[in-house]
Amino acid sequence: MTINYPLATSTWDEKELEAINSVIKRDMYTMGESVAQFEKDFCSFVGSKYAVMVSSGSAANLIATAALFYTKNSKLKRGDEVIVPAVSWSTTYYPLYQYGLKLKFVDIDLETLNYDLNALQEAISDKTRMIMVVNLLGNPNDFDRIFSIIKDKDIILLEDNCESMGATYKGKQTGTFGIMGTFSTFFSHHMATMEGGFVVTDDEELYHILLSLRAHGWTRNLPKENKVCIKSDNWFEESFRFVLPGYNVRPVEMSGAIGVEQLKKLPIFLAKRRENAKLFQKLFSNHPDFIIQKDICNSSWFGFSLIIKPTSKLNRVDIVKKLTNAKIDCRPIVTGNFTKNDVMKYFDYEIHGKLKNADYLHENGLFVGNHQIDLSSEIEYLARTLK
Repeated sequence: MTINYPLATSTWDEKELEAINSVIKRDMYTMGESVAQFEKDFCSFVGSKYAVMVSSGSAANLIATAALFYTKNSKLKRGDEVIVPAVSWSTTYYPLYQYGLKLKFVDIDLETLNYDLNALQEAISDKTRMIMVVNLLGNPNDFDRIFSIIKDKDIILLEDNCESMGATYKGKQTGTFGIMGTFSTFFSHHMATMEGGFVVTDDEELYHILLSLRAHGWTRNLPKENKVCIKSDNWFEESFRFVLPGYNVRPVEMSGAIGVEQLKKLPIFLAKRRENAKLFQKLFSNHPDFIIQKDICNSSWFGFSLIIKPTSKLNRVDIVKKLTNAKIDCRPIVTGNFTKNDVMKYFDYEIHGKLKNADYLHENGLFVGNHQIDLSSEIEYLARTLK
């Protein structure tokens, strides 16, 4: 019997529909009290002081990057060197390019899919001002090792945690190790709010900058006492007063209302993903044909990666065809080696050493989905299909 194994499934039930209807009843759809409540609840969940909800994880990366240029003592300037992993999503890189930063691409580890930490250590130079730490497919980075590498160095850590909500490293939530961390609440991610994302931080100045950047760069959403500008008591003048070159990446109120309900369910979603992962690991660990992702500490298991071993006689074209015919959705592992994309012609960048692991993953890797429901039948079906 053929089983349909999609990449993702809906996380909604009647609670989310009730949340949408509550917004309709209030007849106020722009960012408001539901978004504010979701931000407060999300802070409690991840253990950060501040959270700013935005329209997507991509928008979160955009304003997080931008905010580093607008502190009173600018933390970044155009031309600064930023280290990035060779495998990540496109919008990990785009804001860095758009703000005139020089990207230095570093290889990844074929087992963890995060940085090759030896390559990362070698790549750091006197010019390095920031490291973009991406927790890929739910897997935390080895933050102890990263902090030991940059100790005594004036280097910023910015975390892209869009694929790893709920992952922890030694009891601490990923997304809270850097100066800021970004999250996504897109449909296929750990919880879904239509579209949506977050930036979290413990830095009050950055928090105020993010509030302004999120909505046009104006002062309206800033508290009276803030670290961006002197704000008057004249509400009329402050309605359309612009102090930063911002954007409009506000979430809609429905997304906030849905998020409040989704966050209540998130611990159950994460537990089920980890149960699915145990079965996947049991069936695919020490597999003769595939390398699977090695969990660094406590992954939230966005999906299940499969990389063909060099000793295998399999090839990816045949595997993808076989999975597709079996109605098992699969995709490349994020972007593969991002430097192989045509868009690179616009970037100011360099490649540190050789990206041999990223290249190998690019040609021989794929992933299938993990969900917030029991996937025992689907994972066993996957194993039979690939036997």
